[in-house]
Amino acid sequence: MSKNNKRRTALVTGAAGFIGFHTAKRLIEDGWTVVGFDNLCDYYDPRLKRKRLSFLKEHPNFQFKKGSVAKFDVFEKLVREVKPDEIIHLAAQAGVRYSITNPWAYFESNELGTLNVFEVARRMNIPRVVYASSSSVYGTNSKLPMSESDRADSQVAVYGATKKANESLAHAYNHLYKMEMIGLRFFTVYGSWDRPDLALFKFTKNILAGKTIDVYNRGQMKRSFTHVSDIVSGVAAVLDVTPSGRNEIYNLGGAEAVPLLQFIEHIEKAAGKKAKKHLMPMQAGDMQATVADWRKARRDLGFSPKTPIEEGIADYVVWFKENEAFLSSLTPPKQ
Repeated sequence: MSKNNKRRTALVTGAAGFIGFHTAKRLIEDGWTVVGFDNLCDYYDPRLKRKRLSFLKEHPNFQFKKGSVAKFDVFEKLVREVKPDEIIHLAAQAGVRYSITNPWAYFESNELGTLNVFEVARRMNIPRVVYASSSSVYGTNSKLPMSESDRADSQVAVYGATKKANESLAHAYNHLYKMEMIGLRFFTVYGSWDRPDLALFKFTKNILAGKTIDVYNRGQMKRSFTHVSDIVSGVAAVLDVTPSGRNEIYNLGGAEAVPLLQFIEHIEKAAGKKAKKHLMPMQAGDMQATVADWRKARRDLGFSPKTPIEEGIADYVVWFKENEAFLSSLTPPKQ
């Protein structure tokens, strides 16, 4: 495939979020003009989102607009003003467990919001939308590693169901309008400036403070933990390929699949402290294992995760310690 190396304007929805922030930062470094769009919702402390934005706003070729993708008129007005060459749609209501107690938030943000993004892109003749999906779409599929060709029609949480619905919607838009639709299934992303509801954040915070960590399914879980730098490299690789009307799904997963107890051991080593573990049963909506087969992304995009888990966690713990006062002051996320 031909490469599209001309750096232009990218609209990143969810730019104040964990992955959105790192994606915007990478695109700026690559020479793009980036417009970030985010509603700064309070699922977790908005101070963390504003902190991320403060770093992005240091760059002259970044601008931020506040708003929700669930508001069609607002989003359409923004796109008409910006006239982006690419839309990277990362805005979503995050979190698996919160989707059990507040499913409406997920349908408004993840489904209606995504429909609005796709429809505005169609009306504005934007040739491609790159959007975030999730390993959660694999649901009860127990085949490992998980491949894009595997069945994904048995999700176990509302969050995963909304992500799978987005993939189906993308297929319809591609079929009807020949728009290029690229869905990226992210596998357990970790890294600096992550969300306080994620395992690495909670484990590191409590281990450093000498507090107990909750370990679900008694630690009998396995994940393709994926460093955020590898995720954004995958996003950037998609944008390097000239749109040709494809509809594709790609797994973006880590360099190695790691059992949860080994993951905790890496944190203990980096923190220099042993964890106090509270072993608990599996949580509703959780999956015992999510392991990525990312050979398709390697074949089509040259994707190859670079960050070993031990190195990634060591860097993370250093970052957390440097920012511990701020991070520990954040209000607990909704669960």
